[in-house]
Amino acid sequence: MRAPDPVTLEGRLVRLEPLSMAHLPALCAVGLDPDLWRWTVSRVRDEREMAAWIGEALAEQAAGRSIPFAILDRTRGAVIGSTRYGNISVADGRLEVGWTWLGRAWQRSGRNAEAKLLLLAHAFDVLGATRVEFKTDALNRASRAALRALGAIEEGVLRQHTITAAGRVRDTVYFGILAGEWPDVRARLEERLAGRP
Repeated sequence: MRAPDPVTLEGRLVRLEPLSMAHLPALCAVGLDPDLWRWTVSRVRDEREMAAWIGEALAEQAAGRSIPFAILDRTRGAVIGSTRYGNISVADGRLEVGWTWLGRAWQRSGRNAEAKLLLLAHAFDVLGATRVEFKTDALNRASRAALRALGAIEEGVLRQHTITAAGRVRDTVYFGILAGEWPDVRARLEERLAGRP
C-alpha cells in the first residue's frame, strides 16, 4: 500500500479537504453538540477543546499515523463535520476510517455514506489497501448498524479496550472491509446514494 497524503476528495454531496486550524470556527458552529461526542473517546464541549481535538489530529498526521479531513456540504460550501484515515500501517496494507462526525442537520442525509464511499475508493483504488477497518463503542448500536449496512464485517469485541474522556471503560467493536469485498461494498453504497437528491 502507498502511504496516504493529504488530498481533496469530491463527490456529488460532499467535499473532503485536508483539515486545518482554519476550520476551527466552522467546526465549532456545527460540532459542539454533546450528542455528537456521546460515544467517542474524546469530549469536545467548547472552542478550546475543539482546537485541541484538531491539534491532536494534525499531530497524528505529522507523525504519519493519520490523515484528517473537514467534510464540506457541496451545495452550500459549509463545513459540516470531520473524518479521518487513522492507524495507518503501510507495511500491513491497512488503515482505519473513523473519528467521523457530522452536525445533526446533515445526519441521515447521504453525506456520511458518500464520505465513506470517497474514503474507501481512495484507500482501495488509489492507495492499494488490502484492508480498511472501523471501530466503534460496543454500546453504540446505531453506529454498529450503520457499519453493517455499509457492508463492513463485524470482526470482534476488544473488551475494556480504552478509557473515554468521561472515565468510562469502553468495549470496542472492530469491523473490516477487505480488498476482495470492496466491489460489493461499492455497489451497495452507490445504489444507496443513487436515490438521494
